[in-house]
Amino acid sequence: MLYRSKAPFRLGIAGGGTDVSPYSDIYGGAILNVTVSLYAYATIRPLNNGKVRLVHVNDGIVEEMDATERLPLEGSLLLQRGIYNSIVSKYNQGKPLSFELTTSMDVPSGSGLGTSSTLVVAILGAFTEWMKLPLGKYDIAHYAYEIERIDLKMAGGKQDQYAATFGGVNFMEFLEDDKVIVNPLRIGYDILQEWAMNTVLFYTQQRRSSGHIIEEQVENVKKQNDSLEAMHKVKEEAFRMKNCLLREELWELGKALNVSWTNKKKMARHISNEFIDNIYETAMSNGALGGKISGAGGGGYMFFYCPGNTCYQVTEALAKLDIGEVQQFEFCKKGLTTWTVKEQ
Repeated sequence: MLYRSKAPFRLGIAGGGTDVSPYSDIYGGAILNVTVSLYAYATIRPLNNGKVRLVHVNDGIVEEMDATERLPLEGSLLLQRGIYNSIVSKYNQGKPLSFELTTSMDVPSGSGLGTSSTLVVAILGAFTEWMKLPLGKYDIAHYAYEIERIDLKMAGGKQDQYAATFGGVNFMEFLEDDKVIVNPLRIGYDILQEWAMNTVLFYTQQRRSSGHIIEEQVENVKKQNDSLEAMHKVKEEAFRMKNCLLREELWELGKALNVSWTNKKKMARHISNEFIDNIYETAMSNGALGGKISGAGGGGYMFFYCPGNTCYQVTEALAKLDIGEVQQFEFCKKGLTTWTVKEQ
């Protein structure tokens, strides 16, 4: 049998960074995001040879080792190894599991769409399907957060795991004691389609590690400097943009994106740079109302709201820069999906 899963990546529309501790613990975070038709995939194929075989298609990485109670946290596939260790300890009484795990993604890692967290959710989905684990949506999202942020000590926030698990357009609140509230927004079909059609998603082809940016944001919260005030404003814009969507005011949403991006750049020094600013200014000068980087910043994907038919001239202008590419996509309403098939 093959146990499969897929989880969607997300665009961070507003509030990014306020889901990161200690800001969310002290002040409470608020995030608006939406998932897109780009996915992380995982397939588990049980083995009976006492081996664990890990395959990550995008990077052509294959790691094979003896199935033991705990895999060493070394090599390139730390996420996969960390998930194995947790699953065996928590749900298999410490008994080794023998299987082949194949993973792939529609986008490169480090692209700002929540790639690592979404991949963790997809892998947990495959294990849940295989082992029939009693995990609901909140359970899977929080479990993914625990593995990535606590077990493996990778810097980051909480929104990505919940976006990948729940899917759709969500307004999320992050409170003290790790409490998370996911509020799905009921957006009409016409508005959702118009929003997607007016959004240009652009891959800068600059892969980045978000860790150092997030660490600087954490320090800025502790220092309570101007960056902290910018985080407060970014959170305020999340509430404003949520209301714009619910009132079907896409024009106002586009303008709010520009305000949010201005404040987001103040949260840490390396969120933007001359390369990113040039892309942003090109889009704005060709009809975009606003936009931002999706994720912590420094590279990856950017997106812009382009009203009317301006998306065509924005796309053409960005293509002339010859430094990235426009990514086709649709918004998707469904989050983590799992299924089982017989191996042919």
